[in-house]
Amino acid sequence: MPVFISYCRADSAFATRLAEQLVKHKAHVWIDQWELHVGDSLINRIQEAIQGASGLLVILSKTSVESEWCKKELSTGLIRELEEKRVVVLPVLMEDCNIPLFLRDKLYADFRKNFDDGLKAVLESIARATSDSLVRVDSPQWHVDWAVDWGMEDDAFGMYMLAVEQATGNPFSVVTEIRIRGNRTATDRYLGLLEAGLDWVEKGALIELLADAAAEKDIRLRLDDEHAKMVDLVLNDSKSGSRYAVHIRSRRVGQDTGRDVLLNIGGQLHALRAGQRGTYRNLTKHEEEKLRAIQDRFATRPPNPTDYIAV
Repeated sequence: MPVFISYCRADSAFATRLAEQLVKHKAHVWIDQWELHVGDSLINRIQEAIQGASGLLVILSKTSVESEWCKKELSTGLIRELEEKRVVVLPVLMEDCNIPLFLRDKLYADFRKNFDDGLKAVLESIARATSDSLVRVDSPQWHVDWAVDWGMEDDAFGMYMLAVEQATGNPFSVVTEIRIRGNRTATDRYLGLLEAGLDWVEKGALIELLADAAAEKDIRLRLDDEHAKMVDLVLNDSKSGSRYAVHIRSRRVGQDTGRDVLLNIGGQLHALRAGQRGTYRNLTKHEEEKLRAIQDRFATRPPNPTDYIAV
């Protein structure tokens, strides 16, 4: 999911330099001078790009804050923030100017004195705004750090999740690994989504499915010694015929307090799902059409009794 760069034409040299530096740091950016071609619908392409972006870098200058076009792009980004309840708009201060009212309470990347300092701030900001594989879930009593990887492994779709939970005041942490492997139908569906640039949709849908299953089955593991405890289950997606083998493994690390720990796997996954929802964005109309076509293809596929997986 790219970061959209909003700027006025007078600042194109600065915007291009910023975009080039972000690409050198392996960031995915969308800037009109690279993406638009003769004959494109300017309004439709830019609107779709903003809706599909993971973040909106707004370059603030004396000229841009007076630009009606830039004001419209900023308004679209702010509306997304309200709808999705997450940071979308990331201000970039190129020079002294009259900062728009709705941006005055935001921290901004300051390029006025030093470009490299501003670039460092932007890279840190977009990492927080765009990461969908690293998540921290906080509560007053504990926090859980999650890492999520997904993709093809040995000709099958798979997902690997790692959680480290630390409770306030406890001299130990709990580490949980979750390995998921899909059947042939799940793999074909993922490859279709990957080709459409929607592989992240599969990750979100699978986390939703797993969180619901863990809550329904009330999966809990009692960690009563230093050894790992495990549980296996199978997830079924009746809408697509996809099946997933799930292996969950948890253990305690750190100081042994002599007390058992009852780990609520369903609760952990529920918290992860809530945290992940904060990184989701709305699909563009074009993406919705592609997703619907993939869903329809698998909804009409007859079930294959030999398409199974072993836990």
